[in-house]
Amino acid sequence: MTNGGGARIDPGGGIRLAVPDDAATAARLQVEFAEEFESPSPSHGVLEPRFRRLIADPAAFVLFAGDGDPTGYAVVTLRPTVYCEGPLAVLDELYVVPALRGSGIGTTLLEHAIAEVRRRGGGEMHINVDEVDVDARRFYERHGFVNIEPGTDYRMLCYIRELA
Repeated sequence: MTNGGGARIDPGGGIRLAVPDDAATAARLQVEFAEEFESPSPSHGVLEPRFRRLIADPAAFVLFAGDGDPTGYAVVTLRPTVYCEGPLAVLDELYVVPALRGSGIGTTLLEHAIAEVRRRGGGEMHINVDEVDVDARRFYERHGFVNIEPGTDYRMLCYIRELA
């Protein structure tokens, strides 16, 4: 496992960290993800420079799965927090092309994302999942994520307000 620009994290698994020159690929995958789930998304032209900045920022990273044309990707941002040592990570996106779902790519991406967060000293990871997305909820729960804090009997909720 390395963190050099675009260096392999797991040569056997075909997972690598993106470099700024991968911004167009990340933008394409983000648009495909949004189109599949009929979610609003900025255009490729808007996303590409955003991904270029995000990938260059030490407080974020993008992972790609697959050699050549990526078969999936994960986007993680990190921020300081008082709730744990090191940064709090947010898994902003995890996407695997539809034809390859169920083959372990998502699990491998998630495991590598967690490992990279730990390598960067992170203490916690958050994921926002739509309540109706039962498959995604089962996936994350299978990997140890919860929507009920230990010691409580009520769900955690995420509130959003766009500021643009």
